Amino acid sequence: MRTFISADKFFLKSMVKGSGYLEIVDGKFGDYTSELPEEEVDLIDHSGKWIAPGLVDTHIHGYMNHDVMDNDAEGIKVMSDALLSCGVTSFLPTTLTSSKELLRDVAETIGSVHKAVTGAKIQGIYFEGPFFTEEYKGAQNPSYFGNPDIDTFHEWQEASGGIIKKIALAPERQGVQEFVQQVTDEGVVVSLGHSNGTLEDAAKAVEAGASVFVHAFNGMRGLNHREPGMVGALLSLQDVFSELICDGHHVHPAAAGVLMEKAGHDHVALITDCMMAGGMPDGNYVLGEFPVVVENGTARLQEGNLAGSILKLKEAIKNVVDWELATPEQAIMMASLIPAVSCKIDDVCGMIKNGRDADFIVLNPDMTLVATYLDGVERFNASK
Repeated sequence: MRTFISADKFFLKSMVKGSGYLEIVDGKFGDYTSELPEEEVDLIDHSGKWIAPGLVDTHIHGYMNHDVMDNDAEGIKVMSDALLSCGVTSFLPTTLTSSKELLRDVAETIGSVHKAVTGAKIQGIYFEGPFFTEEYKGAQNPSYFGNPDIDTFHEWQEASGGIIKKIALAPERQGVQEFVQQVTDEGVVVSLGHSNGTLEDAAKAVEAGASVFVHAFNGMRGLNHREPGMVGALLSLQDVFSELICDGHHVHPAAAGVLMEKAGHDHVALITDCMMAGGMPDGNYVLGEFPVVVENGTARLQEGNLAGSILKLKEAIKNVVDWELATPEQAIMMASLIPAVSCKIDDVCGMIKNGRDADFIVLNPDMTLVATYLDGVERFNASK
């Protein structure tokens, strides 16, 4: 028997369709139709609700008391299952700056487990660092910082089984242009951040192939009228994407609005930068090698600096709509299609399209999450 989902609105890749039906065939998306076929069908009724692609978190360090840098395969599996409650159906487990050896081991662990997770799908690995500079180190350990080294990167990539999709670096480091050009040619996305770089530094890296800015405004030289810096670069350079943390703590809504207006919603990728305390009560936690205090909606190092977030991606899409920075369509796009495009994984996630895995979410019109489906099967329901 054929299965159809009914809803009031469907957020497809290039358009929003009104009340109708979406076919699910063997765990894959079929076509949208405005009318049911005359034959008897299996109907999943979400009348009054909206259907959107599963969210894609391309920058997330941890969740539910597990951290990617724990190097624990079971912890990765817990993260994967728990992220379904955030509306996330695909993600890139994200590393932190650490020793060359631990990063290799973590890459190997994720590579060995990425096809075995049963929740949100691992679509690759994001290496945040370790080629950063100290001025904007954030919660990264500067003792491991260094210049980009292609041989070291190849060791990590080999250990991962070839699934490192993105790596972040500071554009002012030595050898950046050559490194960026080579890994970009190999299909890896380069993002720029944790940097005191100038507009010129960033522009040279982008010219070499870099295409993303790490958590815009955070961990980077700000905009100055005489030296536009990294913020000036992400606001002025063409054909680049900016990650953005919309928890109301990392970036003022007005600043987020400036970025969306200047870059366009189609060049902003909503991310969480979530650490292990996501989904957990307030208290003391660890990010990488640093103790972190979680309270009042933030995760902070002992000296007070922000250390990742406890944001859920489902909250980010609601926030930008509530802040009147984006329409529901734009918000969903910024948390599904654009993260996928920016990391070159839009061939497997980020949109509702015939033949793709039926990974999708059900939303109320107020942008709150109702349910998450993976391969056409309901895996999370907010009312249960």
